[in-house]
Parts: sequence; structure tokens; C-alpha cells
Amino acid sequence: MSKLVLSELTLSHFRSHKRATVALDGRPIAIFGPNGAGKTNLLEAVSLLSPGRGMRRAGADDLTRRPEALGWKITAILGSLHQTHELETWAEAGNPRQLRIDGKAAPQVALGRIARILWLVPSMDRLWIEGAEGRRRFLDRATLSFEPTHADAVLSYEKAMRERNRLLKDMVRDPHWYSAIEAQMAEAGATIQRNRQDTIVQLMAAQNAAPTAFPTANLTLTSPDPIPDDLQMALADNRGRDMAAGRTLIGPHRADLDAVFAEKGTLARDCSTGEQKALLISLILANGRALARDFGAPPILLLDEVAAHLDATRRAALYDEIDALGAQAFMSGTGPELFSELDDRAQYIEVTETDRESVVMQRTSL
Repeated sequence: MSKLVLSELTLSHFRSHKRATVALDGRPIAIFGPNGAGKTNLLEAVSLLSPGRGMRRAGADDLTRRPEALGWKITAILGSLHQTHELETWAEAGNPRQLRIDGKAAPQVALGRIARILWLVPSMDRLWIEGAEGRRRFLDRATLSFEPTHADAVLSYEKAMRERNRLLKDMVRDPHWYSAIEAQMAEAGATIQRNRQDTIVQLMAAQNAAPTAFPTANLTLTSPDPIPDDLQMALADNRGRDMAAGRTLIGPHRADLDAVFAEKGTLARDCSTGEQKALLISLILANGRALARDFGAPPILLLDEVAAHLDATRRAALYDEIDALGAQAFMSGTGPELFSELDDRAQYIEVTETDRESVVMQRTSL
């Protein structure tokens, strides 16, 4: 099987890093150092080599190093499916993010054709106990990893829904104003639902097909109001109710992802903190296994503070599964002892802070 590997990563005026360059050989990367040193910033830079706003969902101006605020730039060499690509993404002060692939300007969706990047960040630890929006975003990121055009359907749906909501708030009753908008919502909504359902099928199949030390989850796509097959007709029939609420009350924007700890039959939201973390890791690993088959190479994994809530046995199991998957995984933690089970299977990067500037030091071993 082919590999997906970053062999070089350079940051310029990105977050806390004035300048940082790391050379990588395809092994997992263990990044350690004190809180606030800039470890997560390295992972965030890699996340911006995929479509979207990265793992922190930050705006372009928020990524620039302060106080200079000159703009920022990330460059990388990516080996993907037996080809090598030069990637550059950057933003000048006050301007939107730009992208070049092999020296040519490209839209962000083009990144999805050559790379697959998955991440797990500490804010996701509360995924199962907070609102549905975070779970939809989690599912849509997984869906995007299989189907890069999923983002286009989501954007089309959301744009049309904003227009419809504006009409509802203005109490517009003429049906002619709604028909084209609702047709667009129905078409995009059907694509979103189909993509999400396909993703759930792939995740569950990947969980069940491989032995794992992590618990499996039974996943279900739900909604407060069932999403009908004929969404266009349902939207038309529901205008009165929606007008009273001032917003659209049915559709894939109301969907939720339910998860049940399969072995115990317990809802994820009722599981312990450690079990919830283990379920998340299980889904990320399942996503990675499914992508390795679907894309032809395992994805790059970004696992920020992944050792939190994991005991030594489960940490070792995680590292073994990453090794078996063959993925280039970027993992961060506060101390080197969190990665002792990796030994020479990993590269090591220590990040410290000097005079408000992150300093990156590559180490040959722990």
C-alpha cells in the first residue's frame, strides 16, 4: 500500500513560531514540551494542508504571529500515492488564505484530492455531552475525508437556508420567492444525507473488521424531526411553522450523531470520561482504516494531547494500532514519558518557548 507522508514542514510567522522547519521520515512524530510552548501550533499547521479552516477553525488573521502581524506561511513537501507535491498556503495581513500546489494556484478542495488528514483535539473530548453542532461537524469532517465534494453540498445547502431564513424573518408569504431556494436545499440536502449515511456505514464496517483494543460504537444519524425523502415538499408544507420560529426547522442542519458503546449498550454521553475518549479514538482509527482502503493510503493523523485520559496499557495499544495502520501520526503531550512505548518507532520533537517565541528541537531518541 502507498503511504501519505510529509517529508518537510516549514512555518513562517505562524502562531508562536517565527520560523520552524522539521524534516520527517514517515514514522509517527511525538511532540512534547510544556503547555503553551507551541506544540499544538505545529499540528494546526498540518491541519491547514486539508480543505477548511483547520482543527481550530481559526480565521486567517488569527493565525499570524503577534505582535508583528505580518501574515503567515506554511510550506510542505507531501508524498502521496507515489507522487510528490509541493504545498504552500499563506495569508497576508487582512487578506484571505491562499494556496499553491506544485507552484500553481489551487482551490482548497484540491487538497482533498491528494491528501487525507484526520484529527483529534482536546475540545472533542466533550463531543458526546455537548450540543449536536459539534457532532455534525465531526461527522462532516469524516465524510469529507471520504468525499471531498461533501463540503460543496454543505455550503450550497447553508447558503440557500440563510436566504430562506431571511424570507421567513421578513414574513414573506409569496410562494414564488421560496420555490427555487427550497429546490436547492432539497438537492443539496439529499446529497448531505446520503454522504453522511455512507460514512457511518464505512466507519462501522471498519470498526468491526479489525481487532482493536478500543471499544466499538454503534452509530445512528438522528434528527429532532425526521428528514423526509421529499424535503422540497416538506419545506413548502412547513413554511407556516418555520415563519413562526423565524428559521428552518427541518433538514440535515438539524441532524445529530448518536453513539452507543457497543459492548455495554450504553449511550456515549453516559459513559465515563475515559470511555468517551476511547470511543473517539476508536472512530478516528476506524476512519483511518477505511480511508487506507478507499483512498489507497492511510491518512495523516493529528492527535493533540492524545494521552490524556489514557492509561499506559491503552497508550501502548494506541501506538501499536497506529504502527499497524502505517499512518504518519503527529502526537503531542507534555512530557516524553507519555511516548516511551513508541521507542525507535517514532521521531521526537521537543518544543520550548524563549522570549515569547517557540523553539523546535528535533531529537534522535528519548
